[in-house]
Amino acid sequence: MNNYKLQNKFDSLKCCIIVPTYNNSSTLNHVLDETLKYTRNIIVINDGSTDSTANILSEYSFIKTISHKKNRGKGVSLRTGFSVANKLGYDYAITIDSDGQHKPDDLPKFIQEIEKNPGSLILGARNMDQKSVPGKSSFGHKFSNFWCLVETGLKLPDTQTGFRLYPINKLKNMRFYTKKFEFEIEVLVRAAWKSINITHVPIDVYYAPKEKRVSHFRPFRDFARVSLLNTFLVVLALTYFRPLLLFKEIKKKGFGELLGKNESNHKISSAIGFGVLMGIVPIWGYQTVAALFLAHLLKLNKLLVFWACNISIPPMIPLIIFLSFKTGELFVSNPIILSFNTELSLQTITIALKQYIVGASVFAVIAALAFFIISYLILSFRKQKR
Repeated sequence: MNNYKLQNKFDSLKCCIIVPTYNNSSTLNHVLDETLKYTRNIIVINDGSTDSTANILSEYSFIKTISHKKNRGKGVSLRTGFSVANKLGYDYAITIDSDGQHKPDDLPKFIQEIEKNPGSLILGARNMDQKSVPGKSSFGHKFSNFWCLVETGLKLPDTQTGFRLYPINKLKNMRFYTKKFEFEIEVLVRAAWKSINITHVPIDVYYAPKEKRVSHFRPFRDFARVSLLNTFLVVLALTYFRPLLLFKEIKKKGFGELLGKNESNHKISSAIGFGVLMGIVPIWGYQTVAALFLAHLLKLNKLLVFWACNISIPPMIPLIIFLSFKTGELFVSNPIILSFNTELSLQTITIALKQYIVGASVFAVIAALAFFIISYLILSFRKQKR
């Protein structure tokens, strides 16, 4: 137990281990003993356990232990751990669950990674394809990864993992609001918004058989809390933080690089054409959001897509609607020719709406191809001229 393999590394990096625990007396001994093989810098947060957790912790008097009188949730436990670690002078904290899923033998991976990328938040990425992974965990994993991508633009392999290294010195001035499992989503997204580098290392994970598995996750209530948090974060991301990060990136790199100075003519033209397409398709109110999200997936220049998407600025909207409606005349049977004498009825409105949607979709493709071809020709001509 006293063979601290990485103690010097933990001390030089000012790194500790935080173990939040609630009624995991059957596995807590094992987790602490295995962790102590690497370091004695351990902080345990006993979150109001009602089993024999307190008795077990009394056997580890040399470990810093904080106890909540009643169960307050994992998020509060982690926030308590961060606060204590900061006061003790630590800059980093690795969080590990006490239910035995995480293997302390993976601790060296976090130490090696933080030495390469100081100041980063490091995720322990689980292999979610193994047969022992519960179905609800697999779904939650994909669900969480998707919304994190929307909120931050980062494609991360495992946003639900509890085995992480946090740069707590960079988080100490941030105020967090969530209290339960959703805290791990909030802190991850807000760290990305704070421009903290986020990376990952592969880890092993053990899922006990169903009859022995201890889980405090309440599917309906906790999933509802996570969904509510994601809704709030998406609104903040699209209205403030993502535009702010884009502005910072422009300021840092300059317009030349962000506008595709070093990209091929084909890539630049594709971004412009795609932006025009998304600016015309009849999904008003969601055009920019959808354009930026799809541009990220398609690996297109997001600034160029955003710029081209603004073809639908207010002065252009009447012209776009008119041309879309006229295009629709060619593709629907019995099209409506609008005039001041047209009688409005439910049937007329239904046909007109269909005509506009069909026309706008076709017109968007035609306009996108036109802008792609024109952009490509202009760029090719300029390249030849240079």
